[in-house]
Amino acid sequence: MADKTQFGLTAVDTVPLHEKVYLELVRALMSGRFAPGQKLTSRKLAKELGTSDMPVRSAFMRLQALRALSPMPNGSVEVPVISAERFSQLTAVRTILEGSATELATKRINGNNLRAIRRHCTDLTLAARKGDIDDYLRKNHDFKFSIYRHCGNEQMIFLIETVWMQVGPFLRNLAMGFEDDFASILDIDYHEEIVAAIEAQDAERARAAIVRDIDEGAAHILQQARFPKARN
Repeated sequence: MADKTQFGLTAVDTVPLHEKVYLELVRALMSGRFAPGQKLTSRKLAKELGTSDMPVRSAFMRLQALRALSPMPNGSVEVPVISAERFSQLTAVRTILEGSATELATKRINGNNLRAIRRHCTDLTLAARKGDIDDYLRKNHDFKFSIYRHCGNEQMIFLIETVWMQVGPFLRNLAMGFEDDFASILDIDYHEEIVAAIEAQDAERARAAIVRDIDEGAAHILQQARFPKARN
């Protein structure tokens, strides 16, 4: 229970509005809520977020600097449509960063952390069986970052997030090929193996499982999705 304050007041949230808006858009990109090529305007997003245009425009500028959004001539932005080559390059970066983060985290995760990771693992399995790509992508993001945030390296987490902002929209293509039986996506999903390795405190096996999960998902997307040849 929180300590009782002198006047019975509740602490005020000190996170600036523009930072909240930015973090909400970051999460939306990483969890695949925006599709590649989708046009976004500050007016529409501000209305949905219940804010003015200014914090949304500020977030747009920051995300453009990270190559997560591309500017349009009319002042709106676009979720980038990347080439297959760039997607493959980003996937290679993911395996290095996320493999390392998982290996480091496995050595640091304690009982309370492990219970939360198990819960995210169960939620991810249920989302796949339910056949909801939006929920699956949210749960996939939550599961993986419930591991990475225990790696003890904030700069590594920042780099992982930066890459995810670029590949997140393309993860929607994981649903392609599973239209008749979305639960079959679990055939290329190794989150349960990842958790088993973490439970055994086998950092090398946990790293191998997360890399296999990333690689097989990316291979499926490269096989199923259409990528442009000229754009980067």
